[in-house]
Amino acid sequence: MRGGGLCFLRVKASRCREAVVASMARRALKLVSLAAASSGFYLYSSKYLDPNDFGAVRVGRAIATTAVITYDYLTALRSVPYGSQEYAYLKSQVHLRSAERLRDLCCANRGTFIKVGQHLGALDYLLPEEYTRTLKVLHSQAPQSSMQEIEQVIREDLGKEILLLTVKQIFPNFEFMWLVDEAKKNLPLELDFLNEGRNAEKVAHMLKDFDFLKVPRIYWELSTRRVLLMEFVEGGQVNDRAYMERNSIDVNEISRNLGKMYSEMIFVNGFVHCDPHPGNVLVRKCPATGKAHIILLDHGLYQVLTEKFRLDYCRLWQSLIKADMKRVQKYSRRLGAGDLYPLFACMLTARSWDSVNRGIDRSPVTANEDVEIRTNAAAYLPQINQLLNNVPRQMLLLLKTNDLLRGIESALHTRASASSFLNMSRCCIRAVSTYQRSKSHSLYRKAKISLLEALSLWQINLYELFLRLKGSRLGNWVIAFLSRMHHSPY
Repeated sequence: MRGGGLCFLRVKASRCREAVVASMARRALKLVSLAAASSGFYLYSSKYLDPNDFGAVRVGRAIATTAVITYDYLTALRSVPYGSQEYAYLKSQVHLRSAERLRDLCCANRGTFIKVGQHLGALDYLLPEEYTRTLKVLHSQAPQSSMQEIEQVIREDLGKEILLLTVKQIFPNFEFMWLVDEAKKNLPLELDFLNEGRNAEKVAHMLKDFDFLKVPRIYWELSTRRVLLMEFVEGGQVNDRAYMERNSIDVNEISRNLGKMYSEMIFVNGFVHCDPHPGNVLVRKCPATGKAHIILLDHGLYQVLTEKFRLDYCRLWQSLIKADMKRVQKYSRRLGAGDLYPLFACMLTARSWDSVNRGIDRSPVTANEDVEIRTNAAAYLPQINQLLNNVPRQMLLLLKTNDLLRGIESALHTRASASSFLNMSRCCIRAVSTYQRSKSHSLYRKAKISLLEALSLWQINLYELFLRLKGSRLGNWVIAFLSRMHHSPY
């Protein structure tokens, strides 16, 4: 039960072949429309219009693509025995053809469709591999503007012309109308490159103590609202394991640092970079120091969290990590989840309800659990829609950010690691303690809060050390030795 509003595909087993084929067709119908719906955060527009840029053309192309994908699912598997090897092969081929059509649609319609395609390509834990593999190309090889278009914008904006930007609204009648309100709020900021430059400098200063983070420098003297000149920094995509292996970069270190960076943004500072798809997060090994760097790009979309929301979110995550279900219910309700708090917990953690009850830091992600999440995702679409209409607007971009970060962890095969939860725990403890100290006028009370904070952080450090020793050769040797001693007849 996971999605952040992006549960697009259901692979639901059924004894009835016709029901399965019909189900696939229904999912195909939902795929493009839901993708467009979720892209309300990313509506873009351009001065350079051609016939393909008009709304009617784009909508018509999306409808035609949806119809072709639906027809393919309805007909390709109709006469094949369900569960057979031929059925599995043909289903994979239909997935691949549909993914390629969706990719071509994104490239043709550009703008918001590119953003949605990038998001879908990162959802390895949720969508069939044929879709994510095909759509990953949009992270680094999306359609580019021509040099003529770039030169024209530079001439105009570095001169004295100021042009009005027109925003086209795509699919205005879709069900998730609350996304439009978010788009209206975020769009002017995303289209203002000066705002993006300010965000980049703010997050670089905010996380200056993280020596693994690199934010490209902004050249203000050559930047305007539509032109942003920044330092060029080269690296591989954060989900590219092969690149990391070739460059001797530890994937676990990257995953751990990425979680540390986002935990600091969300829980401590309340200023969150909300577009961490793999095309916007690069990694490299620094030639001078040999350390692995994370390079954070595209700072147009940030979410600023209110203090009340941030603290409730901190306490919710603390409750999830401790498997304190009473507090999970309490803080989920305070964040607008109501009676749907079990679904809300599953959406936040990308874990099953059973795993949430056992403790998400104690039970590693298994292949069976991933299958369960994929199987049940679209079945809860009406409830997800209801939930997303009820939660605070600040939550929407956080859910999207969670989706993308879980997708990166899935690609790096680090979702089973407990390090991300430990880093989150540290940040939550620090955030809540800082707030409590700010509200206390007693020196004794402040000292007590600081002591409890230090004790809690020390316990987490000790537990992390235990986990590292347990996973090391020395730890395995000690465990094996103690086991032999325990079973020794003497």
